[in-house]
Amino acid sequence: MTPLEPVTVFVVPGIGEVTSDTDLGELLIATVVARLQPGDIVVITSKIVSKAEGRSVRADDREDAITEETVRVVATRRHPHGTTRIVENRLGIVAAAAGVDTSNVADGTVLLLPQDPDRTALTLARLLHVETGFDVGVVISDTLGRAWREGQTDVAIGAAGLTVVQDYRGMPDMQGRMMQATVVAVADEIAAAADLVMGKTSGYPVAIVRGLSHLVVPASDDTLQQARSLVRSADKDMFRLGTAEAFEAGRRAAAAHDSGAP
Repeated sequence: MTPLEPVTVFVVPGIGEVTSDTDLGELLIATVVARLQPGDIVVITSKIVSKAEGRSVRADDREDAITEETVRVVATRRHPHGTTRIVENRLGIVAAAAGVDTSNVADGTVLLLPQDPDRTALTLARLLHVETGFDVGVVISDTLGRAWREGQTDVAIGAAGLTVVQDYRGMPDMQGRMMQATVVAVADEIAAAADLVMGKTSGYPVAIVRGLSHLVVPASDDTLQQARSLVRSADKDMFRLGTAEAFEAGRRAAAAHDSGAP
C-alpha cells in the first residue's frame, strides 16, 4: 500500500459573527478560496450554518423546539437539573435535546440544527469548485455524545464532494486475511480532526483539512457523499430504545398479548 501524504489541519481566520443576514457562500469566497488547494476539505461548524439560516428560537421555547424537532424518543432520564431527552431528530440523528444548542448563541436564544446540511454542503462544494477550478470536499460538523463513551466529539452531519466512508470489507489485512466488518466513517474522523484546531471557545468555525485528496471527488447528489448515509437504519440498530422505553414497549406488548389484541 502506498503511504498516504501528511495530513494538516488549520483554521480559517476572519469569519466573524454570522447572522441571518450573512450569505455563507460569499463569506467562504472572501475568507477560504484563496487558501485552498486541490483536494482540500473544508469543515464548517453547523452553528454558523444554522445562524445563517436564521434557525434561532427564544430560549423560553426550547422544550417546545425540542419536541417539534423530535421524530422518536429514544430515552429520557431525570436528574437534579431537569430531564435529558435523547431523541431521533428529523435529520435521523440521535442526540440529546434533538441537537438544540445553547452555547455560543445570543442571550435568550437557542439554535436548531440546519434545515438540510447535506444540501448546504453540496451547494458550497459546487460554489468552491466554480471559484477555484478544482474539486474541494465540504463537511458540516456538529458535536455529539456517543453511546458507551464519555465526552463528546464532532461528527459530520452534512457532506459533499468526498467519500464519507471507506469500506475495507473484502480487502486483505496485513496478514492476508479478508476483512469482514471494517467500515471507517472518515467524514466523522475529518470533523473530529477539525474540531481539535477550531475548539469550542476560540471563535474559529471553519477549518481546512489537507492531505486527504484521495477521498475528494466531484460534488454530486450521490448518497455515498452524504453524511445522512452514516445514520444507522432502524433494522440495524441493536439499541434502538432506552431502558425505560424498552420496558414500556415490553409491557404494552405483554398487555396486548394478554388481551388478545392483534
